[in-house]
Amino acid sequence: MSSGTSSGSSQGTQSSRSEDDLNLQAQMDRKRKRRKESNRESARRSRMRKQQHLDELTAQVSQLKNQSQQLSMALSLTTQNLVEVQAQNSVLQTQKMELQSRLCALTDILMCMNSSTNNISATTIPATTSACDIFGASSWNQPIDLYQYQCF
Repeated sequence: MSSGTSSGSSQGTQSSRSEDDLNLQAQMDRKRKRRKESNRESARRSRMRKQQHLDELTAQVSQLKNQSQQLSMALSLTTQNLVEVQAQNSVLQTQKMELQSRLCALTDILMCMNSSTNNISATTIPATTSACDIFGASSWNQPIDLYQYQCF
């Protein structure tokens, strides 16, 4: 009987162990399922954050492209304006030089006229002594056509 008792008690021990093992296995399965579900949820949130970040970067790229295009257009217009202003400035500089030479020539004429009224001969003042003729303007005998240099 002792062998029956021992086999019965060992069966009870084995069945309680197998129940414990099954319970432990079931508990580990539940934990594994919860962990997998938690990992799936975490991965889903991570994908959503990544997509949101990508969308924000795409919007920023679009905005920067628009801004770049606007700045490029503004630069182009400014460059065109600069070229126009430089051309006008060149024309005005040329006009200024021509007008300065005429003014110097007229000043020389007035000096000659004043000196001749003071009984000083105009032939005593050589043509090369003009202080205003720094550009050799005395050799320029062309009239200024003001309509040719209009900048407006």
